[in-house]
This record gives sequence, structure tokens and C-alpha cells, in this order.
Amino acid sequence: MEASAEGMRVLWLTLGVLAATAVVQAVVTVLSGSVALLGDTLHNAADALTALPLGVAFILGRKAATRRYTYGYGRAEDLAGIAIVAFMAASAVLAAWEAVSRLLHPQHVSALAAVAAAAAIGVAGNELAARLRIRTGRRIGSAALVADGLHARADGLTSLAVLLGAGGVALGWDWADPVAGLLIAAAIIAALRQAAVEVYRRLMDAVDPALVGQAEQVLQATPGVLGTGQVRLRWVGHHIRAECEVVVDPGITAAQAHQVAVTAEHSLLHAMPRLSAVLVHADPDLTGSDPHQILAGHRAW
Repeated sequence: MEASAEGMRVLWLTLGVLAATAVVQAVVTVLSGSVALLGDTLHNAADALTALPLGVAFILGRKAATRRYTYGYGRAEDLAGIAIVAFMAASAVLAAWEAVSRLLHPQHVSALAAVAAAAAIGVAGNELAARLRIRTGRRIGSAALVADGLHARADGLTSLAVLLGAGGVALGWDWADPVAGLLIAAAIIAALRQAAVEVYRRLMDAVDPALVGQAEQVLQATPGVLGTGQVRLRWVGHHIRAECEVVVDPGITAAQAHQVAVTAEHSLLHAMPRLSAVLVHADPDLTGSDPHQILAGHRAW
């Protein structure tokens, strides 16, 4: 609940920043006719709109699990991540289309000082939104919010391209504005790739291998654990669930093995902050035992 609330606060704060930036740039676009600034404005508007599905996902993520959705609604963030990637792809296509059209049909760009000022505002606003979203997304474990932050950072790069394009037009290079528009589209595609990888990995239940190593170390340090078997971690929203196997002495009772598993679960929950649920299964170590020992071990369990 606290993580979702923090994500919502950052989301709406950055939405206000990006919306204000897009409005300023839209006004200057109409006055100047800059296609590069038009592409940047569209991208900023798309970035602001991505806050809507992500906000819905954060709200859904607060709902309790049901008999149908037994793991809860945390996966809604993954769906929001897909929507963010789709918005990014659409803005890249539209920016490229407008830039190519302007190359084929050149038009004069006026109010260059206003275009440069709007571009500078775009750089500052987007970098602020990117830092807040990426930092908060990584802290609360939200891949969708990180992807949205990367989207905002791409917007900052595109605003910089607008600034360079305005400088080129001021030098008499009329082609500089549409070329800047093409650079914007390329920057969006680069950020799109990074965001798509983040979302894809989350959809495929990928986790940082360092987290698996940390879980194994905690399990192996638990009293009574002789070794570890499979260790599985998965993200559900911005929380991690774990399913692990540990090896214990075959000579102990089932009750003692259960206590070892419970102790291992508690150790993991304390050691890994984003972990919300753990299931540890204890197996007897039967390697190197003769048949009589194996039979005795099974009877004890």
C-alpha cells in the first residue's frame, strides 16, 4: 500500500510537470511552425498520457487477492508497461512521419528564440520527471514506472534535438529542423527498446540474478539447512514472491524440518525488503545413505 501510494504521488507530480511542458511547447509550435518542436510536443503529450494506465494499475494493485486472482492484481502494472511501450512506438512513428513530410515539403520556421526556449523547458521538465520516476520505480520495484521514466528521459533528448535544430535554422540551414525531427524519432526508438526489454523481462518473470544469489546465501546461513535446491523468485507488481527448496538432515523429525523451513522463510523476509511472500520446502539429504538409512529417514518424516 505504501509503495503504491508513493508511486501515485510521483506519478501525478511528474504528470503535472510534463503536462505544463507540453502546453508551453504546443503554443510555441503553433506560432513557429517547427516540425521538430511538434514532434517533441507530441512525445511529451504521449508521456503525460501514459500516467493514466499506470495510475489505474497502481490503484488496482491495492485490491486484495480473490479466489479467481489468487495472487492479487499486481500484474496490472505489467499491462500498463505494455501500454507505455505502445505510446512510445506511436509517438516515434508520428514524429518520423512529420519530419519526412517536412523534408519533402520545406516550410519556414519562425520565432526561433521561442522555439529554443521551449526546447530548453522540455529538457529540464523531462529530466526532472525521468529522475523522479526512475528513482522511485527502482525503490518500490515497479518496472512500469521505470519504463515511464526512461520514456521521459527520451523526451529530454528529443528536446535537446529541437534546440540544435533551431540553432541550425538560425544559421540558414532550413533542413536542420526536419533533420532534428528525425533524430527525435531515433531517440524515441532507442528509449523504446530499453523500456520494451524492461517490460518483457517482467512479463517473463525475469529477476536480477543477484537477488537469487542473495536468497541462496540467506537460506544456506539458516541453522539446520545443509544446502539449497531450486530457488524461484517472481515479481507480482512491485513485490517479490519466492518458492525455495532446502536440504536438511534426514535424521530429524518432520516437525523439526518444518521449523527449519519456517526459520528460513523469516530470514528471507527480513533480508530482502521487496519480498512479500515466501514458501520454503524442506527435503531430507539422502545422498550417500544406504537403503536402510533412507527407509529410516522416510519413516521419521
